[in-house]
Amino acid sequence: MDSDVAAAIAIWKEIEASESYLVCSMYEEAAELASSVLERLRHGHHDIDRDMLGSSAMVLLQAFNQLPTKTPDILNQLKLHFVSLKAIPTLVLLTGACFQIAQGSESALASVQQFLHDFLNGWSLEHSQYSSVITEAASRDQSPRFILPVDEYLQVVELYALTLLATVQKDVDLAISWVENASLPEENRQGLLRSLHSMHSSKSTILSQSSFQQSPTNSNEAYPLKEQSVSEGLPKALKSNEKYRSKEAVTKLSERIEACFWCFRGINLKIGTTKFVITSGKIMLGCLILFIYYVQKEA
Repeated sequence: MDSDVAAAIAIWKEIEASESYLVCSMYEEAAELASSVLERLRHGHHDIDRDMLGSSAMVLLQAFNQLPTKTPDILNQLKLHFVSLKAIPTLVLLTGACFQIAQGSESALASVQQFLHDFLNGWSLEHSQYSSVITEAASRDQSPRFILPVDEYLQVVELYALTLLATVQKDVDLAISWVENASLPEENRQGLLRSLHSMHSSKSTILSQSSFQQSPTNSNEAYPLKEQSVSEGLPKALKSNEKYRSKEAVTKLSERIEACFWCFRGINLKIGTTKFVITSGKIMLGCLILFIYYVQKEA
């Protein structure tokens, strides 16, 4: 048997073992084994299978997400195990960022904002795809140039601009400024700007209505009861619409995470003489629960 084939088989067995640890809630063991696999893939001299990278990285992310003391270190782990941010598979990057956003703390949001900002910078749009030459850790065994399809790049852009900046952090102005200056296909830029300006308009209307109601010259006697009711109801309706946008953005994001999990194989788990197959969809459930909790908390 060819040595590379034998090495690949051995690595897949270790990945399966780490997946079994994860299913059995042995998160420390799963993280340790997945981390070991990623390190060997990073420094290996044979061609790296991206499925191996993706599968082992997903195990590591899920394990860390279940360990409260290690959850804040999720993004640092991705930086540690890949030669560059640009080398991280897009769906792995999205999932890690989502886990970090779900924490909701200021430090977590600041961390993921910087992480996504750094990832999105340094790409050049060439011939309907993005390319980047990494300078952090180029080596003789690995090409320093990375290629990223436009649709994958735009998925990260939407997570950064629409979901994180505009929806979660409510900084629509910053999101608009970033999109205006980013290297994006013009059609996609205009689509993003339309969505952001719509969010900005809703926010401005809510603020203006609130200021009007609080004005000293706006006495209750000046308006009929029916008009007061309409005036008071409008900000509530707009606020409800804003919450709907927030939930819609997170729902859209959860669909992308679902696609990520369907890319990976089912997990074979053997207990005694009985063998179980845990589908990737069941693993995905844990990730989606986080987002359901986050959306309910924001509502």
